[in-house]
Amino acid sequence: QVQLVESGGGLVQPGGSLRLACATSKSIFSFTAMAWYRQAPGDQRELVATISSGGDRDYADSVKGRFTISRDKAKTTVYLQMNSLKPEDTAVYYCNVQGLITNPGDAALAVWGKGTLVTVSS
Repeated sequence: QVQLVESGGGLVQPGGSLRLACATSKSIFSFTAMAWYRQAPGDQRELVATISSGGDRDYADSVKGRFTISRDKAKTTVYLQMNSLKPEDTAVYYCNVQGLITNPGDAALAVWGKGTLVTVSS
């Protein structure tokens, strides 16, 4: 079973930057989309950014112009560059991969990481 491992979270001051990374535990054959979600205390999990296998990107209105999602060509790591961070960006950030196929002929899976905490505070 492929696992997703997030890293890069931490404490940052308002206006600062962080770069999150999400790596698959092994190489994969294909995927439909990779995404970052976040969940603040007491709130529902919300979609932050997505990138399709073709490279199309989409963002939540609250992060447009500040966050950038990208992935490496080997399809094993997805990144979230977060700039101009605000206190309201504080949340646990989760990586998600949809339609993940490890080897040709395998079933497509939806996989979640365990999350990484981002705290924006002075």
